[in-house]
Amino acid sequence: MFTPRQLVLRVAFAGAAAVLGAGAQAAIPIQHWTLPNGAKIYLAATRVLPIVDVEVDFDAGSRRDPAAQSGLAEVSAEMVEKGVLARGSDPAMDQNALGEAWADLGANFDVGAGADRTSFTLRSLSDPALLGKAVQLAAREIGEPAFPADVWARERERLDAAIKEANTKPATIAGRAFSQAVYGTHPYGFDATEETLARIDVDAMRQRYQRLIVPCRAKLSIVGAVTRQQAEDIATTLLSRLPPADATACAALPAVPEVAPLTAPKEERIPFDSAQTHVLIGEPGYKRTDPDHFALTVGNYILGGGGFVSRLTDQVREKRGLAYSVYSTFSPGLHAGAFRIAFQTRPDQADEAVKVSREVLAKFVADGPTEAELKAAKDNLIGGFPLLLDSNRKLLGNIANIAWNDLPLDYLDTWIDRMNAVTVADIKAAFQRKLQPDRMVTVIVGAKP
Repeated sequence: MFTPRQLVLRVAFAGAAAVLGAGAQAAIPIQHWTLPNGAKIYLAATRVLPIVDVEVDFDAGSRRDPAAQSGLAEVSAEMVEKGVLARGSDPAMDQNALGEAWADLGANFDVGAGADRTSFTLRSLSDPALLGKAVQLAAREIGEPAFPADVWARERERLDAAIKEANTKPATIAGRAFSQAVYGTHPYGFDATEETLARIDVDAMRQRYQRLIVPCRAKLSIVGAVTRQQAEDIATTLLSRLPPADATACAALPAVPEVAPLTAPKEERIPFDSAQTHVLIGEPGYKRTDPDHFALTVGNYILGGGGFVSRLTDQVREKRGLAYSVYSTFSPGLHAGAFRIAFQTRPDQADEAVKVSREVLAKFVADGPTEAELKAAKDNLIGGFPLLLDSNRKLLGNIANIAWNDLPLDYLDTWIDRMNAVTVADIKAAFQRKLQPDRMVTVIVGAKP
């Protein structure tokens, strides 16, 4: 049973795509400024819906985890939502109390960690009474997490069980072997295990949090029905319960080494009794700030990112029936995320499917796409661009992407022009700069010994 406020919120959220879609191609002005505490704000004010979405990002992803404690970023983020400490007249709250408080407000608050960043997200109606309370509650979770030891003990048991189950699946085995082979000793290749989780306690979480979650390192992206002053008030309040940071806390964090390029091909065959063989082929790709990003995006759509219209699907599935689905993707981040080709096939067809996939990739890198392929890819990508901005939440993701990667504030306004400017020669040159088909990792899980 929903309260009236929750029903209003659900209706408003459901209508976001329809309302914003009509104006999605219009210019979206992004305001950017820095607070006295060093936090950076990025605001896209939209008056279409009475909703406010906020994302607060910190350089606290798993790339900053020690290898012996892989998984620390993810479990620390998860534990933030397990309770808050008592402060002054504010009582302590456990996970259940927090859940009830958010339900009463009809708002959502989440915490998560990826390879590069830890993110806090808040969604609320813009009604001042509701928004103010939601921001205050979010500030408590950001600034006063309890990290209860008894809860972590239970969570670790749950995670251990989940890891054991995942380790029985060929997709998990293939993904882990691929990451380790592509990334080597780089943190992008680290993976949480039962052993690394056993080395993590709540003291390690608190120390990490104190070191990395500080106001001067925050990037706040705000989308919704708020003014600049309201956005500044929201940002200030959200960070207000974090301990004040001194000059040492705001000094540059230690540099994380770059992903080393591969120097030779590697093929790893892992026997596994399964109906389908899982195959991954790839190597380190590129950083998100690379100027080749648009050429690589369009090129990958043609190669293997465009579903049924891609070359890989045409050659591997349509012409030879070697796999139901095959795709390629780049995963750029603060470091060179992996390029990969992925598919499943019958064990007796694995070698042929690998051979065909390698041939398609090598030809594409050598020759690039045709003009017809380029036109079709542009038409599809540009035609779908409004769907990237047709809700507050999607727009927030794009603003956070601009903030996190220090992209130009007019990035969304110039996206179509930059996509249209990509040529066949651009794609060919970009792929030849980034990919070396003769030096890739190939992981095959399910083949016979």
